[in-house]
Amino acid sequence: MNPMNISRRDFLKFGGAGVAGAALLGITGCGRGGGQGEEGEGARGLVERGSIRIEMPTHMIPPDPNTAIMQNGAEQAARDMGVDVQFRGPDNFDIPEIQRIFEAAVAAEPDGIAATLPDADALGPIIRRAVEQGIPVVLFNAGLDHYKELGALTYYGQTEYEAGVEAGKRMSREGVDNLLVINHQQGQLTLETRYEGCRDGLGGTVKQIAVDGSDPTATRNGIETALRQNPDANGMITLGPGVAEQAMRAIRSAGRQDSVKLATFDISKPVLRAVQDGRILFAIDQQMFLQTYLSAVTLATYILWRLSPVSAAPTGPSFVTADNAEEIIELAGRGIH
Repeated sequence: MNPMNISRRDFLKFGGAGVAGAALLGITGCGRGGGQGEEGEGARGLVERGSIRIEMPTHMIPPDPNTAIMQNGAEQAARDMGVDVQFRGPDNFDIPEIQRIFEAAVAAEPDGIAATLPDADALGPIIRRAVEQGIPVVLFNAGLDHYKELGALTYYGQTEYEAGVEAGKRMSREGVDNLLVINHQQGQLTLETRYEGCRDGLGGTVKQIAVDGSDPTATRNGIETALRQNPDANGMITLGPGVAEQAMRAIRSAGRQDSVKLATFDISKPVLRAVQDGRILFAIDQQMFLQTYLSAVTLATYILWRLSPVSAAPTGPSFVTADNAEEIIELAGRGIH
């Protein structure tokens, strides 16, 4: 379904989000009340706009602050395009449960599916079956290396390895040469890829620390233990914002505020405030609102007019620092970051 053989290097080189995003955003603004079949409401599509149903199965769990951001993006796209979008996720990160959500999405026979792909082996066959049944698919957030082989129209998301590399380089410039990377969800390919990038980008000592991300107290205790066991560590990167919040507490409890520099992937309101006041060096924003928004818009435009991007489109990494945190905090209050 992707006639142009766009490589991963081309994806990075051309930065497709700018082009694809501008083109897609330019056609929005017609809410559900402004249907495609009404006079004076723009070009007529192959179907009635208001009849379009999009399923959005994901691996996102309720405690993750990014889940609400993604859901907001999906809901905004539904309003702007005048279509129905159903965002779904498991109660816990459990691959069999996620598989059931994906199976249900296909069984619902929607007009389109936008999905994350945290485990290609487990979920890829379901996506491929949807495509074979004639359901157009867009992948987002996780699945860059597999979207073409599965027949998806496009992919929106962060280049996780490259984001890790840039994070490692930034930590190195801050004088960090002994880094702890806190993994709160073992077996999640996205997080493993982030760690690998950090390791390669820093150029010093990097150790991955596994903690139980489903329990904030266990997360904090695990980080405190890692700090005791690694007295020479002078930097820490967490792979999610909830973990960053616990890391700040653990570092303070261990009395290491002056010796351990902290950064994180992804954002939350507490993380943004910590970046603003200097407790966190930077946070990597992969623009999750944009991922779900553009995924839904892309499916709607394809279903209506058979228009879609011809390559994947990166939405990150975008770095939030003390210089731009205030503006991002304002937008976060509107549910956009």
